[in-house]
Amino acid sequence: MTAQIIDGILLAQQIRDSLTADVQEMVAQGLMRPGLATVLVGENPASQVYVKMKHKACEQVGIESFGYVLPDTASQQDVEQLIQDLNNNPRVNGILVQLPLPSGLDEEKILNTIILQKDVDGSHPLNIGRLTQKGREPLFVPCTPLAVMQILDHIGISLEGRKAVVLGRSNVVGMPTALLLLRRNASVTICHSRTNNLPEEVRQADILIAAIGKAEMIRGSWVKPGAIVIDVGTNRIEDKTKKSGYRLVGDIAFDEVKEVAGYITPVPGGVGPLTNAMLLKSTIRAAKLSDI
Repeated sequence: MTAQIIDGILLAQQIRDSLTADVQEMVAQGLMRPGLATVLVGENPASQVYVKMKHKACEQVGIESFGYVLPDTASQQDVEQLIQDLNNNPRVNGILVQLPLPSGLDEEKILNTIILQKDVDGSHPLNIGRLTQKGREPLFVPCTPLAVMQILDHIGISLEGRKAVVLGRSNVVGMPTALLLLRRNASVTICHSRTNNLPEEVRQADILIAAIGKAEMIRGSWVKPGAIVIDVGTNRIEDKTKKSGYRLVGDIAFDEVKEVAGYITPVPGGVGPLTNAMLLKSTIRAAKLSDI
């Protein structure tokens, strides 16, 4: 068996095309164009690249974007005041604070400063709290878990009663993904660095979500034949054949696992492109909610 490879780049483009039509319709109805503000503190090169990609994605679908850059010497008060100003700006529907923040800043307090209605990255404690409770609906959900669910929807199988294993328990990916799977009536196991007999746990999965941050850790022998394998990990490994001196790989040993799985996402080109698409989708949702 050779797995069907999910093309995240193509799927993200299809979503962006749909979002472009949404924005055009909003503007035609006389509504304000959706707006996303990014806040970057410091000069982290990777963060600069990620923010640039987000602004480019906004431009592609017609969302207005606002970029704010503060020096790494910015105080807690400086950052919080900027966010308060953005909370009060009617042209801004979504606020994204690029992580990580420089040391010395209280990340939780800064993220909590974003009002619920503009928390398009789903990090506000009320959004996360609602996600954990039956009968409650968060306004927004973290974008990478949303991307994972978008891929599962694209595959088109029912999750009800299926055994899902989530590798990783981060607040950004692992935990929210597990909660979203539970909401779809999957039977969910969360595995992590302290899990005993990890290969055996993984081998039970009909659906495997890898977000553990260890290059090619999951081997083909760990995977149940026919499983759906979604690789969220992005890791650099040395590759002297590349101009950069490295290449990107996921948490899954792709060449091995694709011979066992039913579906698999590549790295790069899998979950990553969809994460940005979900951010755009949430921003448009925020704009529509503000007009209700």
